[in-house]
Amino acid sequence: MLSASSAFNIANLKETLAKDLFSSIVVFLVALPLCMGIAIACNLPPSLGIITGIIGGIVVGSLSGSPLQVSGPAAGLVVIVCELIREHGLEKVSFIILLAGIIQVIAGLSKTAQWFRAVPPAVVNGMLSGIGVLIFASQFHVMIDDSPKGSGFNNLISIPLAIWKGLIPDNNPELNHHLAAPIGLATILIIISWEKFAWGRMKAVPASLLAVVSATVLTAFLGLPIKHVDLPSSIIQDIQILPNFDPSWLKNTELYVDAIGMALVATAETLLTCTAIDKMHKGTRTNYDRELSAQGVGNLLCGLLGTLPMTGVLVRSGVNVNSGARTRASTIFHGLWLLLFVSALPFLVRLIPTCSLAALLVYTGYKLANFNVWKQLRTFGKSEVYIYAATVISIVSIDLLTGVIIGVGLSVVKLLYIFSNLEIKIVEDEILNRTELYLKGSGTFLNLPRIAATLESIRLNTELHINLEKLDYIDHACLDLLMSWEKQMESAGGELIIDWNTLGSVYKENRISKRDLHTGEFKKILPLSAEKEKI
Repeated sequence: MLSASSAFNIANLKETLAKDLFSSIVVFLVALPLCMGIAIACNLPPSLGIITGIIGGIVVGSLSGSPLQVSGPAAGLVVIVCELIREHGLEKVSFIILLAGIIQVIAGLSKTAQWFRAVPPAVVNGMLSGIGVLIFASQFHVMIDDSPKGSGFNNLISIPLAIWKGLIPDNNPELNHHLAAPIGLATILIIISWEKFAWGRMKAVPASLLAVVSATVLTAFLGLPIKHVDLPSSIIQDIQILPNFDPSWLKNTELYVDAIGMALVATAETLLTCTAIDKMHKGTRTNYDRELSAQGVGNLLCGLLGTLPMTGVLVRSGVNVNSGARTRASTIFHGLWLLLFVSALPFLVRLIPTCSLAALLVYTGYKLANFNVWKQLRTFGKSEVYIYAATVISIVSIDLLTGVIIGVGLSVVKLLYIFSNLEIKIVEDEILNRTELYLKGSGTFLNLPRIAATLESIRLNTELHINLEKLDYIDHACLDLLMSWEKQMESAGGELIIDWNTLGSVYKENRISKRDLHTGEFKKILPLSAEKEKI
């Protein structure tokens, strides 16, 4: 006979399993169209996106350091994959993905995951917005059964022409842009309407799934001659073990640079997703190093099998948490459902119109762009908005990696400016023979010449008060200058006075030394309370 505690554990296990099963089905329904859509956006067979989703669910889900995160092909990597395919070809891109996976595994095992998170928020938001713009612009053309126009800038400026094609029938009977466009538009309208007006249990039905199913039924009912998803009877047909590998690639440094870039972007997106998911639930917190290694294993396998790269995906992970998932079993089950569906029911996938999946990504790109984030960044200063805008513009006009590098570079420049910015103000009272010197900002060795020049402009026989209330930081070089100047003023009949309590509060620690004004020796700055007691 079972004890009360055993019965409780079994009941709790059943409840957890039931919630994980339900969540896995919901995540599967969201992941299926996205996996195919992202593959199509990369101009690759949709089966490759599904295979990546299967690996992300079963393999990465089993090893993950973030149990409720769901991994798979991500919109954030579409731009990188497309650029690399144009530059190197699909075979070399598979090798690049494999190298990126190895880099992630090594980084995770080396306990360096936290360093990958050290990207300024303005750059991260700029990267996401830039990727959103590029996805929106490229998939807008696919949504009307047309092809992208090459670069992100060309895709963007040719959107008006795409709208015209979607409205006006072409004289060529093989071009049915005007038939595909309404189906794509209907897909977006259904997603927006469902997200806004669905209530109660209806919200459990994913808006993307409902939109794609509705578009598929409408296309079949009307018999529209538009493009459909091309899926082989067996997804194994599209799998190639490191296709056409050439040993000379091992000596190609450009491939290693591209792999580092892919690893950085994929890792940043994954770890940002981990942080966001941790805020959504009260369960086990993320082990970032383990998660990074798991992602590396997943990308290593994706490169080996010639499929798409993966990251942790916020949309699917958020759905997983909101659907009540309790353990990593939900993520693993969703990978199994993907495998079973494409293995047993591939004919259903072939009924889906390509324009509907592209419309899903157009909406995803729009949401990802999220230009309203500038309002939040503005609260931290206009410079953050400028860095964000520069990152977005660089990504759209040049490429993703260059845009991120420019954003990080501007952030470093801002940091250097902050540490070198110092405001100096002098107020003289000739009657009292007193001079006030106000320092605001950071007193570092970079500002030493300015401070020295200011001190030299002040009479040596005055009573000089140096005010540090608005000083954020002062280094040893500046302290040493002030102490040496104190001796010069004493020899000329003047006096230099510094409020050391204020300086102590700037540091907020007892580890900074100063020269005693009388003996010239170094001593500890006492805590404020100790200074008061001493007085």
